[in-house]
Amino acid sequence: MAVMSAPAGGRRPHLNRRLAAFGTTIFAEMSALATRTGSINLGQGFPDTDGPAEIAEAAARAVLEGRGNQYPPGPGVPELRAAIAAHQERFYSLRHDPDTEVLVTAGATEAIAASLLALLEPGDEVIALEPFYDSYAACIAMAGATRVPVTLRPRDGQFALDVDELRAAVTPRTRLLLLNTPHNPTGAVLTPAELSAIAAVAVEHDLLVVTDEVYEHLVFEGAHTPMAGLPGMRERTVTISSAGKTFSFTGWKVGWLTASPALVSAVRSAKQFLTYVSSGPFQYAIAEALALPDSYYESFRADLAAKRDILASGLAAAGFEVYRPQGTYFVTTDIAPLGEKDGLAFCRSLPERCGVVAIPNSVFYDDRDAGRTQVRWAFCKRTDVLEEAAARLSRL
Repeated sequence: MAVMSAPAGGRRPHLNRRLAAFGTTIFAEMSALATRTGSINLGQGFPDTDGPAEIAEAAARAVLEGRGNQYPPGPGVPELRAAIAAHQERFYSLRHDPDTEVLVTAGATEAIAASLLALLEPGDEVIALEPFYDSYAACIAMAGATRVPVTLRPRDGQFALDVDELRAAVTPRTRLLLLNTPHNPTGAVLTPAELSAIAAVAVEHDLLVVTDEVYEHLVFEGAHTPMAGLPGMRERTVTISSAGKTFSFTGWKVGWLTASPALVSAVRSAKQFLTYVSSGPFQYAIAEALALPDSYYESFRADLAAKRDILASGLAAAGFEVYRPQGTYFVTTDIAPLGEKDGLAFCRSLPERCGVVAIPNSVFYDDRDAGRTQVRWAFCKRTDVLEEAAARLSRL
């Protein structure tokens, strides 16, 4: 345990120094604000409808049949591991051994935490694309490593990576690249050229790569390209995804990672001391979900694309500068055209002004000024909710 100097009175704070900078998440604050004010919550990214009924029925059936009600196998139930391997081959032509190259986790968040705790030593540097999901910073801190942000910046109405900035961020202490594509919160999808440049950096400097690909089936323009499929990346990449975003069962917390046997073994060593196992009956249901026909994935993507357009159009009409997302279910805007200068203050006042809740992007940046006037909105909601939110925002 980390030791901190005692404050006046001789008592030491309870939280260790690595986590001292991490308090209540912005998601908890804004969701509580939405509840208190009765506002439409476009802040936290969870759907307001459940996923396919047949998958919910599969979970209920597993419970009633006694499958998964006790501890499932540590790596995950065989049916789900086989389904994950089949999914990777079906969509990306990536072959994995379900027994040695697949690990089931308590959502993607645990997969990220276990990967970073297993693969990093204190003092290592981790390059992450900024703005980044808040758990990345906390997990890097818990591993005793140092995060080195490389900032995605608006370019021609969307966010893009400066590859030269990425190359310049590498030092002798760099151990790992932490990527997220499709990217939360900006909605950017890394292009094949950007991914190839990142792969070249990783190979040149012998770096590990952890990729968060939970929005892999929510790409509206272009296609998702897994980093593990690029030359030289298969043996150095941990690929992470989950069921929550693709099947709209975020509460089930079924995630997974695929990697080489050596990397999976390392990550499992950390994972077994976090949750040990989780989501027993739900694992069987998600095994069935991954085998849904292409028509499910296509209609799911089309539905979210239509919702993106509803919210993006409403935000533009309300006076925001809108960065049209290529993927995920978030849209980032700039509030400067409204005469606003601080996204956090804007989001805290927004429920009283027009009954809508959003998230300030500045909390996802080390360089707070880079995202000070950016605000993120979730469009994974019912169409009528998005239309009502757009109407309320028009009052601004």
